[in-house]
Amino acid sequence: MRSRRVPVRGAVAALAGLVLVASCSSGADGGDAEPTSASAGPQQPVLAAPQAGVVLVADADPAAAAVSASRALFTSSPVVVVAPAADPLPEDAVDAAEQLHVPLLLAGGDAGALTAELDRLGAQQVVLADGAPDTGLGDRDAVPLTDELPGVTAPEPLEGVVALSSGGPETAAAAVTARAAGAAVADTAGQTDPRASAAAVDALAGTRPSTVLALGAAFTGAAGLDWKTATAATGEQLPGGGQLLFPEHFLVAMYGSTEGPALGVLGEQGLDASIARAQQFAAPYAGLLPDRTVVPTFEIIVTVASGSAGPDGNYSTELDPEALRPYVEAAGAAGLYVILDLQPGRTDFLTQAKLYQSLLELPYVGLALDPEWRLGPDQVHLRQIGSVGIDEVNAVVTWLADLTRAGALPQKLLVLHQFRLSMITDRGRLDTSRDELALLVHVDGQGSQPDKQGTWDALHQGAPSPVYWGWKNFIDEDSPMLTPEQTVQQAQPLPELVTYQ
Repeated sequence: MRSRRVPVRGAVAALAGLVLVASCSSGADGGDAEPTSASAGPQQPVLAAPQAGVVLVADADPAAAAVSASRALFTSSPVVVVAPAADPLPEDAVDAAEQLHVPLLLAGGDAGALTAELDRLGAQQVVLADGAPDTGLGDRDAVPLTDELPGVTAPEPLEGVVALSSGGPETAAAAVTARAAGAAVADTAGQTDPRASAAAVDALAGTRPSTVLALGAAFTGAAGLDWKTATAATGEQLPGGGQLLFPEHFLVAMYGSTEGPALGVLGEQGLDASIARAQQFAAPYAGLLPDRTVVPTFEIIVTVASGSAGPDGNYSTELDPEALRPYVEAAGAAGLYVILDLQPGRTDFLTQAKLYQSLLELPYVGLALDPEWRLGPDQVHLRQIGSVGIDEVNAVVTWLADLTRAGALPQKLLVLHQFRLSMITDRGRLDTSRDELALLVHVDGQGSQPDKQGTWDALHQGAPSPVYWGWKNFIDEDSPMLTPEQTVQQAQPLPELVTYQ
């Protein structure tokens, strides 16, 4: 190793955590970087063309992660910044790597790995931060990081590359190298599902990347990163923001039919008045639950249980999805979530769900299955309480999850109405593996509060996991109906959806 001293450089920018940064060929002050040459002339790093798709950089060791990021993003670099493996990283080292647009590597770990990466990069000069040992540098010109930096011509920044950093200390140097290469970097604050991180959604939507670097051991084993990053890259958000429903959101719904008041409060007034009333139902919960985003919601009965067989013989009247569209789209435009409720009679839930695919392709529309109105071949409504087998429910889970993934849609709600265990047979086999969906059991008991609480507790016993929960307040049938304050206090564990009927 050859070593020489260089005068002290001016102030450096502090690293204030890994946040979304769209890097370009500029210095810390936003202008073009103009490092002073300490060698024969300007030198230029060569950036790699990272492979398309999701590239996992899951090294638990910070020095190893720094090497992995360098290998993914740089083909060569005549100058490299080397810093000690400290937490936090030295600010001047971070600043130098980003201004020079060169990799930041860490010393103090595997000296052989550091040497090998410097060899691969063809590094002729190492800018050595204070405190970094000089082992592993080989016979290279070591320039102490002081004032005057080597002359480096910045490469054209990478396009179409986003780095998602889990935010752990093992990702810090790798994230700096990504920014130095021109990638957009987002700190996901430990979230491994990019749909759950506003920073990730912003970075992915703003870049529409062909390559995503997942930086951090936390991403090891994270399922579905490919389709989740594709979904986040759409930038499409749910009412209230984000792409995942829970636990961020708390839904407060009005239930009923657009055809009139007989089936619930939703049909007791016109569309504009219904939107305003849904907002009024939701408003008290915003003050009671300051850590949640309260979202007013419509639950619209789109297939209505019928006392007669009808032309198709299924004892269910299916509303025209295109006739419903103006109602649904107006609700979505007003910031409401919309749930389409199925009362299928003698047909099956999947057959009816497919009738409403065009509405379910909207990002703010979910689905509800109401087994009370699912009849057997010889049954008719109101003579017995209906039921559904779990295989039929799981067929809907598969279809709706596939639809959500194919459309790169935000997470979609699937509600299962239930007030008796017998309404969903073999419920323990519910397919909860598809996190394109948020599955919610909606407890529909009515009457006295002790009876409702008993039903609530009973349905929680042995429930599949993970599922979310809904509580229903019957305006006329409950004795008494709970206030919003009482609902939050007494419906425990706290549900994610409260419905008014």
